[in-house]
Amino acid sequence: MPELIDQYGRPIRKELLTQEVAGPTVAGVRSVAGAAQQIRAIDIQRVAAILRESTDGDPIRYLELAEEMEERDLHYLAVLGTRRRQVAQLKISVEPVDDSAEAEADAELLRDWLRHDELEDEIFDLLDAIGKGFAVSEIIWETSEGQWMPERLEYRLPQWFRYDRETGARLQRRGDGFEWLDLEPAKFVVHQHQAKSGLPIRGGLARAAAWAWVFKLFGTRDWLRFVEAYGHPLRVGKFDKSAQTEDRAILLRAVTNIASDAAAIIPEGMSIEFIENAGTGVRSDLYRDLLGYFDNQVSKAVLGQTLTMQEGEGGSGSYALGKVHNEVRHDIERSDARQLAATLTRAVGVPLVFLNRGMRRKWPRFVIGREEQTDTGLLAEVLAKLVPLGLNVRSAEVRGHLGLTDPGEGDEVLGPAAPPPADAGPEAARAFSRAMARAAGQRGDAIDAAVATLLAGEGWEPMMEPVIEPILAAAGAALERGDSLEDFRAQLPGLFADMDDSRLVETLHRMGFTAALSGQAGLDDA
Repeated sequence: MPELIDQYGRPIRKELLTQEVAGPTVAGVRSVAGAAQQIRAIDIQRVAAILRESTDGDPIRYLELAEEMEERDLHYLAVLGTRRRQVAQLKISVEPVDDSAEAEADAELLRDWLRHDELEDEIFDLLDAIGKGFAVSEIIWETSEGQWMPERLEYRLPQWFRYDRETGARLQRRGDGFEWLDLEPAKFVVHQHQAKSGLPIRGGLARAAAWAWVFKLFGTRDWLRFVEAYGHPLRVGKFDKSAQTEDRAILLRAVTNIASDAAAIIPEGMSIEFIENAGTGVRSDLYRDLLGYFDNQVSKAVLGQTLTMQEGEGGSGSYALGKVHNEVRHDIERSDARQLAATLTRAVGVPLVFLNRGMRRKWPRFVIGREEQTDTGLLAEVLAKLVPLGLNVRSAEVRGHLGLTDPGEGDEVLGPAAPPPADAGPEAARAFSRAMARAAGQRGDAIDAAVATLLAGEGWEPMMEPVIEPILAAAGAALERGDSLEDFRAQLPGLFADMDDSRLVETLHRMGFTAALSGQAGLDDA
């Protein structure tokens, strides 16, 4: 049996697939207790050093910074979570290679895996790559039912991984010691998000949002200091000249603590005045505007727009502009879904088919995205106009757009009304025309009835025979004589005198007169 190898030429080792090789350890280097340390003393130089370390091959502090940004900035957490959940809740389907039974069986194997309950949470974990640049989940395989099937995708902390120092593109995991090991084939789902071209570690949004985050952190800190200094009125205690030192100390404690205690006891003869800070000259809205500016920049970076997350500049957003911005957001959604689908196909779909059904030249693939919304009214209108002109359309394709299934044997089906018999007469033809018009959602009128009368029962042929008979006779004679096409065309003007169109003209006059009367009377049909 041929071996399935990864992009680095390494074959699958089946004995490792049912084991956890990258799980946490209590006392080892993959300890959970040491993986969530907060970064202290954040400043511009420290952030720059952290970002530089990540590109030099040591991403641990950068990954800790990305985690801390989500925990300490509620706006960044909200917009990033919105983007991840929006993709995690999209429909996932499987596209077979072709229409063969073998290809359909391969695709059905992938569909079986999609039905497990934890899939949406596992997808959400993989989309952690949007912020950090990559996310890794370990595949835990099980064979209890006689086939290989991923039991779960176990999320692994990104601090336990790094990119190799030679290429900066091959992800490695930390072993049980201090060594770094290449990831085993068919054992990990590695999702790499590329917000921009370049090294994979620089493809996450956290790197771009880090500067806005740190400046916002400074602005929030200064705003809190401003509120602390000017948020309370100035308290002024007054005492009499004869007040003793102990009395003065009591008054000072009262003035100091009254902001938090909201109550104070002072000796008689002393007083406390509150002076509002209206004349400080410091504008507190400068801080709010600064923080709002950085929030807008983060929204643009994560969602591609701002109006679906907040009201926009000045507190009022344009509905039309918001719709345009939402379309930008859908473009980002489609890009995220395409990247994720490619990851699942490569890391889950290919090994799943190989382990159960063997090597394939082509593999089924996952497709993630919204179902295209079909305008059924427009579709019906287009089909009603083009099909009578000769457009061939597969009924199965039309049913797919309408969300309808093929009827089974013995099912009661809807169909078009049966046309009137040939000898039913004009009244039956009119009734049939009105019924077809109502079924199409249109109003029948006298012209529709006139056309139906002409078409029903082949009533047009007796009227047209006297008109075309001279032409047919002349054509037959020309064939017998061996005349050329130019000779026959030259004879046509002389045939007008032999054409009897009296019956046709009389019928058209009568129907035109009837249609005119019905139109003037405001009748639907006549």
